[in-house]
Amino acid sequence: MLDFEKLAELLFPHIKENPADIEARFPKRELPEGAKVTRFAPSPTGFVHFGGLFPTTVAERLAHQSNGVLYLRIEDTDAKREVPGAAEALIRTLATYGIDFDEGAILGDDGAICDKGAYGPYKQSLRGPIYQTYAKQLVREGKAYPCFTTEAELEELHSIDKKQEIKNTDWQAEAEARRAEMLARREITMDEVESNLRAGNPFVLRILADGDAEKKIKFTDLVKGNIEIPENDEDFVLLKSDGIPTYHFAHAVDDHLMGTTHVIRGEEWLPSLAKHLQLFRYLGFKTPKYMHIAQIMRLDEAGNKKKLSKRDMGANMDDYTRLGYCPEAVCEYVMTLLNSNYEEWRMQNPDKDYKEFPFNIKKMSSSGCLFDFNKLNDVSKNVISKMSADEVAKKVTAWNLTFDADFGGQLAADPEYTQRIFAIGRGGKKPRKDLTTWADAKAYMGFFFDSYFSVEDAYDEKYDRNDIKLTLCKFTKSLDLADDMNTWFDKIKAIGESLGYTSDMKAYKAAPESFKGSVADISMFIRVAVTGKLNSPDMYAVMQILGHERVCQRINSMLETL
Repeated sequence: MLDFEKLAELLFPHIKENPADIEARFPKRELPEGAKVTRFAPSPTGFVHFGGLFPTTVAERLAHQSNGVLYLRIEDTDAKREVPGAAEALIRTLATYGIDFDEGAILGDDGAICDKGAYGPYKQSLRGPIYQTYAKQLVREGKAYPCFTTEAELEELHSIDKKQEIKNTDWQAEAEARRAEMLARREITMDEVESNLRAGNPFVLRILADGDAEKKIKFTDLVKGNIEIPENDEDFVLLKSDGIPTYHFAHAVDDHLMGTTHVIRGEEWLPSLAKHLQLFRYLGFKTPKYMHIAQIMRLDEAGNKKKLSKRDMGANMDDYTRLGYCPEAVCEYVMTLLNSNYEEWRMQNPDKDYKEFPFNIKKMSSSGCLFDFNKLNDVSKNVISKMSADEVAKKVTAWNLTFDADFGGQLAADPEYTQRIFAIGRGGKKPRKDLTTWADAKAYMGFFFDSYFSVEDAYDEKYDRNDIKLTLCKFTKSLDLADDMNTWFDKIKAIGESLGYTSDMKAYKAAPESFKGSVADISMFIRVAVTGKLNSPDMYAVMQILGHERVCQRINSMLETL
């Protein structure tokens, strides 16, 4: 029989503290009643996935709506998969999308990651002795044991576990045989431990599972509701051979010490829940509340639902920046996915910030959300339409300076001129919704700049070319930008009437064959000549910005082509 106290000292001679010493360094948080402590705990292995923004937004809303704390913990225990600079990029990206952490890993003035808060280090790679202190205690209590297994053997077992998922009976049989071998390792003797240590053989530390897979644990998930899961009967690894903890072990220790009240994560972690519940029980920690969020889905070309994978457009949060989506629109879209009543609230509160919405866990879907670019575009149009001209002008300019330097330079050269353009149709109960993304601005307003002006839309062959010429000639002669809008439009109507194009729209609809056309046709003749487009913002405002000389120049150029 193992002497657990002696075994603990043999395995961890360098660990002199006990759990009570650690607890004293991480005192209980003093927070208002009902305050929630949530976290985002990513691995710095690549870009920020849209599926990461999803639970992080939930964590942010739960914490800040309750006057609680949201913190960032970097789970960088897998050095082989870590991407240099990924953690720093992650922090910057999340800040762009409205995720403001109260504490945790932050970027210092020099751009490097540093800690803010009393519960650090917030990078798991710097917390090794903390995990090993609790590991040593588990060994003392006979709840964990060393397994002197080579890395090659561990990888082989992992490979078998993965292949078992395909339900191949041969692989299952081999997996069972290997597990039987692993269970036999529980019978290790003190002599074997001492011999292996003298030989310098590395070990992993495994939990001594006490569960029965035939029995069920009843559990209440805040999203999934009441569920039942099999007890854990697997002696899973707590510490790897380099002394670094696995996700399971680090998660339990850190969430306890950092005072996490709610763990929000994807439903793909449900199979690990039994392991985590066992860990909290073994360690004597209070279990946090869990929320397992349904996966983000998309429709494939055949109309079937598929998980939004990292290769899909929209999965990488950098896609939205490159495509020109404003972060506010993406955040608003996320809220429509998270709570079924968000859109109703938005209609009743059109001018409020989305963070004023009373987010409710009970309104979350347990069956999955469908990612839809069309819906995102609708949300984006609405969000941009409510922005001021100054805000839109600055953001469009900034985006183009990065992604279309030439056009961005033109916008930046005369900020007042740019702002006047975006002021057209802005404000009021029904603002124009011409922009879905900042990338749309060039097509929308490029004609205001001579270097980007071109006639994109031709006149329909049904129109008499002489009528077009006479309209353009008469308009240039009557044009006076000092006229108010009504006077200006009265002149256009008069031109139309003189050519047989009525301004009485009721009469035209009643008997269109009685007229050559309507004043709308006359306006279109002028619009195409001045903007090059059949559709454009308000023509009176356009001409006020372009000025008399440029308007006449463009009309005269059109006359030369007719």
